[in-house]
Amino acid sequence: MCPRLPDDILHLICTQLSYQKDFGTLFRCTLVSKQLALLAARQLYRIHDVAPVTNGGDEIEISRIPRSDDLLRAQQPDQILTNVIAKWANLWRTLILSSLGQTTYPYCSYIRALDLRDLKELLEDFKFRGAISERFFDGELAQFCLQLEHPAKLGRKAPRTVRWNTVGMLDAIGEAISKKTIVVEELSGEISCEALIRWIPRLPRLQHMTLWRGAALANGVGDLIKLHCPSFKSLVFYQWMDPDTDHSMADFLTSIRPHSLESLDIISHSEMGAESFAALNSHSESLIELRLNNIRPEAVSTLSLMKGCTSLTSLLISERNAHTDLEKENHSVFLDVVDWLKNCKNLNSITFHKMLSASAILTPVLLDNSIRLVKLELEGRLSRNFLKALAHQDSLESVWLRGDGEEFIGEDIAVVVESLINLTNLKDLRLRDMSDFFRNEHLCTIARHLLNLEELWTSGYGITDAIWPDVALLKSLRRLEVNAWSSFTADGLFGYINQLGSGNSRMILGINMADPETSLSEVDHALVREALASQVEGKFDYILARGLRNHRRDLGSSLICCTDLNVSEFDDSGSD
Repeated sequence: MCPRLPDDILHLICTQLSYQKDFGTLFRCTLVSKQLALLAARQLYRIHDVAPVTNGGDEIEISRIPRSDDLLRAQQPDQILTNVIAKWANLWRTLILSSLGQTTYPYCSYIRALDLRDLKELLEDFKFRGAISERFFDGELAQFCLQLEHPAKLGRKAPRTVRWNTVGMLDAIGEAISKKTIVVEELSGEISCEALIRWIPRLPRLQHMTLWRGAALANGVGDLIKLHCPSFKSLVFYQWMDPDTDHSMADFLTSIRPHSLESLDIISHSEMGAESFAALNSHSESLIELRLNNIRPEAVSTLSLMKGCTSLTSLLISERNAHTDLEKENHSVFLDVVDWLKNCKNLNSITFHKMLSASAILTPVLLDNSIRLVKLELEGRLSRNFLKALAHQDSLESVWLRGDGEEFIGEDIAVVVESLINLTNLKDLRLRDMSDFFRNEHLCTIARHLLNLEELWTSGYGITDAIWPDVALLKSLRRLEVNAWSSFTADGLFGYINQLGSGNSRMILGINMADPETSLSEVDHALVREALASQVEGKFDYILARGLRNHRRDLGSSLICCTDLNVSEFDDSGSD
């Protein structure tokens, strides 16, 4: 008889596989023995939210199923996707059944993330309807199949149409799962205030919350988090457009434990303003990530109220309509904002969108020796002083710049290139509009100096095969997007592709404005595509300028999908 490994050793093995997100091996562990099945299943469901089948599978991975796989090669892409949706549905069905006590193991008690956004996407996927949904709502889950009835239009004899009450379904399913899990650390979805009031007391380990509407945070939710969730530290919401948004958000921020919020992200629009910005100072010692998208023009003039938040490492601010020029209209606030950012000594990432004074605000920040940025993203007016100051931040690894192309001609282009080539640590460089008048020599100069680039996006004019010898020096380049009027030949592209190595694995090469007069033939396009796939498993996109002809194509298709033990959705063997 073979010696039996102790449970603690098996636990360590499964935990390590979980860290590596090795779903296939964990799945196979569940088939070995009862002893290992429980340990492996626990780890599988702890990371279920990042399983390959969630969100309908990864389209990039779908496109890369090995062509040598006879089983998958025999399947049509539509069939492969249907199989993935079925596994996705099985994953959620198993979780819900376990909340009702209908499975061998209490899978829902293992999960660390309850992402109702993913469940909503499943319910709304057109491939879910029909046979898959019938199996999903069979038996005990029939109680969750809630419907809305809409009468047919007057004068028509058509029967009333039936639609699912998705919001009600998500609320009911979330209610069931939240009653049976106590280790959830992340909660996401279109969740109402009433649901949060019921669920939060059941989630003592809650740390991160992502909501559709910020209004769900009203009516004492902050007090409940303070009382029941001592580790809460991160909040994301999509929008909050109520008239009392500013006051309600300030109330929430001051209700939770002081200096506990580490990250706040408003993805779309909100009516936040002076009250909310002032309330953020109650988390000045903890707040390190702040993303304020589409703030009101009136709120721009109150940004300096956040001057106490100097622990920031990452900051994003975008104005809704690019109306406010702080430097000209409110110079004292402009100076206060500059001082605030200069006092953020740990700041390593700054993003400004549609901020008319952004480059003026950032110029003195870039020149401050105590600030060492890693990422800079700026959309708006780019002054020459800003571009010169940019060269001072040689710690930058990622730069995204978008400015008016008509402002960058002649000497201004030389200033741009001269500044960029000093940033020798750059891995990601994305230029839009401001590089519209780049020629071959500008791209060649950038390529010769920025040898660590992994992604390069640029516009330009009259770009030809002359760039390839210098671009070939970029041995770590994984993505090149040439959004420039260009004339590349098949021989030039073949010559470049032949010089790619392991550092360029799975490269995406996009030629997005090819001159129709010198475009590749259908045969040459196919040959270049196959050559890139063969050399580095890459993908070639080719689009003619002015939208005359679209040759954007994907390389084949590939998909990495997944005994009373319900874990078959994690099987990566490719079988159904």
